Formats: sequence, C-alpha cells, structure tokens
Amino acid sequence: DIDFFKNVIRTKIVEVSNDLDDEKKRADDIKTSTQSNAIYSSHMADASSDHLDMERAYYFIAREKKYLKYLNRAMAMIQDGTFGICKTCSDLISKDRLIEVPHTTKCFNCKSNS
Repeated sequence: DIDFFKNVIRTKIVEVSNDLDDEKKRADDIKTSTQSNAIYSSHMADASSDHLDMERAYYFIAREKKYLKYLNRAMAMIQDGTFGICKTCSDLISKDRLIEVPHTTKCFNCKSNS
C-alpha cells in the first residue's frame, strides 16, 4: 500500500504544482493588466475590482503552497514510517481517509473527537 500512496501523493504534488504555476501566472497577468489600465481607469470601482482579483490570486497561491507543504510532509511521514498511523490512538488510518487527506495524522474517530 505504501507504493500506492506514494503515487497518490506524487500525483497530487504535480497537480498542486501545476495549479500553483497557473495562479502565479494569473497574478502576474492581473498585475500587468492593472498597471497597463491604470492610466485609463480612474474609477474607484474598477480599482477595487482589480484589487479584489489580485487578493484572490494571492490567496489561492498561499493556499496551494500550504497544501504542497502538507503533501511533502506526507512523503516525509512515509520515509520515517509514521504514515497512516494515528498519532492519538496508534490505530491504522483508513485507506479512504488517506486518499482524501494524505497528510492526516489522525484517524477519523480521533479527528472527530478533537
């Protein structure tokens, strides 16, 4: 099962990395567009909309970076032998839960009770 989860995590890492690249490009495009349109657009609503789009892009970048960090932590847990073992009760975490949340350190019951 460990090889299966390595592949699941690697696939998620690639997907997140691609999403992160897309969001960075989107943020750069928004920034460039905003700077280009700044001369022509002086309406406060336009400026606010541009700012909101930029904030949203940066939020998604931060979120993807955080998720990437969690996925890398899951790979480290595989390496150190703690992957799939609940740190609270020491039971095995269900395969379904690990597929959905590979970086989890708690089984469903322990997570629900905390």
